Amino acid sequence: MSGIDIETKRKLREMGAAPMLEALEAQDETLVLGMAFEERLRLVVDEAHSGFNHAKVEGLIRRAGLRYPGADLRRLDLVDERGLDRNVIAQLGTCSFIERQQNVVFQGFTGSGKSYLGCALAKQACQHRIRAHYVRMPDLEEAWALAKDKPQGQTKFLNKYAAFTLLVIDEWLLDHPDEGMRSMLLELLERRYDTASTVFCTQYAKKDWHQRLGSGVHADAIMDRSVHNTIWVDTGNHNMRQHATMKQ
Repeated sequence: MSGIDIETKRKLREMGAAPMLEALEAQDETLVLGMAFEERLRLVVDEAHSGFNHAKVEGLIRRAGLRYPGADLRRLDLVDERGLDRNVIAQLGTCSFIERQQNVVFQGFTGSGKSYLGCALAKQACQHRIRAHYVRMPDLEEAWALAKDKPQGQTKFLNKYAAFTLLVIDEWLLDHPDEGMRSMLLELLERRYDTASTVFCTQYAKKDWHQRLGSGVHADAIMDRSVHNTIWVDTGNHNMRQHATMKQ
């Protein structure tokens, strides 16, 4: 199919079928010699579809804003030494928890790999063609402060972060959120409750969350929407930054 005329090429591009055209032009005539038209067309469609999927996944990963774009659940170091449950990690890798609108908490000491795990899980979601996003809580707070100064800024902010099928919030409760931030978190988590999945990466055990959230009614409500129907993963106290440095 290499002898495609210029006008046909133009029409394919005009219809948004450039991947199909590229697959057609890349097809090796010597390898498909003697094949029926339908068989050659099937090979072309398979190749174009594969390229389309790859581009889609790469775009999702790029837009997810991952702190560690190379993070991968299949290449975790010291799984047993860190006390990570391989079965739980494997189950998370299927992304079935997203279908069930479950949340995930990665909780452990500084340097124990929480951020990496959060990014790896978001990347895995992208590979399943699920829209994911990573954000640090300090950056989320800064974005909220900026949104308040723009027309419809708060509404657009909440719509944006509520829309991600998987949202990873890193450094969760690193600082004590003020009343305005607590109100925003409650509204955001309310919108996401039973419709999407949120991953929390934090140093703090569940028993500490209520106090860090201000111990009031907002804390009650935020806890109610974040700690139930949640998969908890203890990342331990093994310093993975130190481990990475020693490997170099």
